[in-house]
Amino acid sequence: EVQLVESGGGLVQAGGSLRLSCAASGFTFDDYAIGWFRQAPGKEREGVSCISRGDGSTYFADSVKGRFTISSDNAKNTVYLQMNSLKPEDTAVYYCLIRSEALLDYWGQGTQVTVSS
Repeated sequence: EVQLVESGGGLVQAGGSLRLSCAASGFTFDDYAIGWFRQAPGKEREGVSCISRGDGSTYFADSVKGRFTISSDNAKNTVYLQMNSLKPEDTAVYYCLIRSEALLDYWGQGTQVTVSS
């Protein structure tokens, strides 16, 4: 059973930083992409950032470019999202996602990020 365990959410003032972690386990596929989505109240879930295990390529939503970075520790099957210069509009539940090479998606339970103005 694939499991994704997220941590690192919390409350921070605007301009502050947080680092989210997502540890993946229980999977057997060799190649995958892993990353983060978020969902704010009343809004659709949106992709934030992801990284490919195979070639290390990354994706960032335009709204977080220059503020967020993503990195991974393949030995630990863990991905990190460093969020800097946080804004109130970054407030959301952040979900970790791992997508297998067969395009199967597995989700974490989510972690709340709240940015106060």
